[in-house]
Formats: sequence, C-alpha cells, structure tokens
Amino acid sequence: MRRRRFFQGNWVTVLLLALQIAIFIAETAAGGSESTMVLYRFGAKINGSVQAGEWWRLFTPIFIHIGWMHLLVNSATLYYIGGSVEQMIGHWRFLVIYLLSGISGNLMSFAFGASNTISAGASTALFGLFGVYIALGVVFRDNAYLRETGRQFVVLAVFNFVFDLVAQGIDLWGHLGGLIGGFMLLLVFPLPGQRRRQGTIVQICAIIGYFVICAFLYRIGMVR
Repeated sequence: MRRRRFFQGNWVTVLLLALQIAIFIAETAAGGSESTMVLYRFGAKINGSVQAGEWWRLFTPIFIHIGWMHLLVNSATLYYIGGSVEQMIGHWRFLVIYLLSGISGNLMSFAFGASNTISAGASTALFGLFGVYIALGVVFRDNAYLRETGRQFVVLAVFNFVFDLVAQGIDLWGHLGGLIGGFMLLLVFPLPGQRRRQGTIVQICAIIGYFVICAFLYRIGMVR
C-alpha cells in the first residue's frame, strides 16, 4: 500500500529533490559547494570544457548548486511547482520535460552567456516548468484555471527576467532557454485523459523545433 501511494504521488519530484540534496552534501564533503575545483569535478558548466568535448556539462549542472541558499531556493521551487506540474501531466512526461528544459537552458547559456564563468543549478529546468504552465494556458484556453495560471506565470517569468538583468551572477540566457524548452515540449505531450485541439502535426513540429533549436545553440556555442 505504501509503495502504491508513493508511485501515485509526486515521486519524481521527491527523487529529483533527494538527488540534488545528496549531490550538494557530496560537494560539501569534497571541499565546498562554492569551490571552483569542486564544481568543475562535479560537472558544472564551463564553456571551454564543453567546447573541448565535455558535452555532459550541458546536463550535469541541473543537479549541482553553488551555496546552500542556491540549493534552498531551487529546492523549494521544485517542491511546489514541480509537484503541481507532475500531478497535471504525469510522472514520465514531467521528468522528460524537466530534464530536456534544463538541457535547452544550458545550451542557450552555452551559446550566448558569459564564456568565462562557471555555472550550475536547477533553475534552467525550473524555468522549463514556468514554460509548461504558460503553454497549458495557451493550449487549453477553454479551461479558466489553466488560462489564468498561464497568465500569472507570464508575469512571474517577466519579473524574473527583469531581476536577472539587474542582479549579479544570474544566468539570464539559461533561464530563457529553459522557459522556451518547457513551452515547446508541453506541446508534444497532452494532459492525461484530456482531449486537445492541437493534432499530431503540432506535436511533430514542436519536437522537431526543439531539437533544431538545440542543435543551432550547440553550433553557436562551439564556434563563438
């Protein structure tokens, strides 16, 4: 019974939280989560290293955090927003969108972000969840709750981007790439048990568009 309840709940969100907390503890034990050497060893994004062939650094930063406040903010956001999205779209859809949004965010940071900085954090994937809510408001316009929630997340995203422009050490490009990735990927997956107006053509165009954009960003990052 307990196992059934666990798998019916937000178990992907819980596992993602547990993973990033465990990695943070490992960072701390290895010398500190703010140590450049530790961050490098754990897979933080460094543009020069990605250009040298360490492509996995476009994925591993999703689970790495710099300082306990960074971990706390992202963990709280994942718990509340991630749990809600997981309930709406299902466990595996949520996991795929979360991870691929993180990758698209890191790719946009790789293409347009500062080339001499080290970056990490779940915020690229978390902005993908913002994009999911915005896309839900667009796709399901007849649903008053989803439409209004989508508008609220547009405002929240704009507020965050304005803050990113004036704050130090915030990866604006990573956030934007995650948001776009989450928006596009939601178009691929319908809500469980709910019909939608968009057909297969929209789904195919969305997934092709996602991978074309990712390939374009990767190419820009490699030649910049």
